Amino acid sequence: MKWANSQQGLLPLGLAVALLAGVMDQVSKHWLLYGKGLINGRAYEVLPFFNLVMVWNHGVSFGLFASGSDNTRNTLLIVASLIVIVLTWALFRTRVRFLAVAMGLIIGGAIGNMIDRVRFGAVADFFDMHVNGYHWPAFNVADSCVCVGVALLLFDSLFLEPKRKQPVV
Repeated sequence: MKWANSQQGLLPLGLAVALLAGVMDQVSKHWLLYGKGLINGRAYEVLPFFNLVMVWNHGVSFGLFASGSDNTRNTLLIVASLIVIVLTWALFRTRVRFLAVAMGLIIGGAIGNMIDRVRFGAVADFFDMHVNGYHWPAFNVADSCVCVGVALLLFDSLFLEPKRKQPVV
């Protein structure tokens, strides 16, 4: 299957996906912060289950480790930088397009949130989903890219990689 397995170097594909993810994240944040002027804590209903709301996340997913201190921010920046470095190295070595796209999404999302931490000291989150009294923590485009990238990596490791390792008959 040519789409899943290629002998071409896939670093350019992964980096293009990372660039697209990072740019989409930063453009959406710029538009919502400066174009729409979202106000902290005020929700703007878009759909019955979807709001735009400005939340500054000083921690990681779901506000974990959200002390807001410079030490926490710097530690999170270092951890994210290490993840980006490791994934870029893995991207350099991969020969599977599916994995290049997945790693590119994670790299781009991580860099998008790192830019926020450097610029603002926290990550700008604004998508607010809720259904039947259940409320998902606010998130952004970068968070979505990271989640989709991780889901694709898991899907690959569970379903696609075993097929690639089967001997050709």
